[in-house]
Amino acid sequence: MAGRFETLPGGGAAVALDEVEVSILRSLTVQLMELIGPGDEPAADADPLAALFAEGPSEPPSDPALRRLFPDAYGDDSEELRASAADFRRYTENDLRARKREDALVVVRALDALSGDAIGEGGVVLKLTPDESRAWLGSLNDLRLTIGTRLELTDEESEQLYRLPDSDPRKPMVMAYLWLGALQESLVETLMS
Repeated sequence: MAGRFETLPGGGAAVALDEVEVSILRSLTVQLMELIGPGDEPAADADPLAALFAEGPSEPPSDPALRRLFPDAYGDDSEELRASAADFRRYTENDLRARKREDALVVVRALDALSGDAIGEGGVVLKLTPDESRAWLGSLNDLRLTIGTRLELTDEESEQLYRLPDSDPRKPMVMAYLWLGALQESLVETLMS
């Protein structure tokens, strides 16, 4: 099972992780949550109906990674499409941000449940329910999109990533990007089986 998700009886997935992998996953996921932001949570005494119709931003984020996580629904070829994209963003981005935060929180909680004492020399097996597996899949995708954007990766560069010299300052993040991709791929395969 080393580094690959496998199907659990009754659904869900399991993966063996060592202490370093747990630490890296947790750190990257917490950074993702910080990037996404805390969100505009309604006050406890807020009107639930008003919160349902709360509007979000109409402009795309200025940060390239956030633009990748929250892209425009339509191209910006015309004024009409830009207006439609702004309307779509206004009514969907808050919910999308909340879902991405919730998915990331599932990852952090699952990793936190693996107490330091439980992670021995051989690592520990993380077991996820079907719902947790889907949240992990979303977060792994978001992490890869964010890292890929930060590294300014293009499709043409994908083969070159495996031959990056150790002296390249991008190497640690490229290695994380490739590892997350392998985890994501194995989780997809597991959920489809």
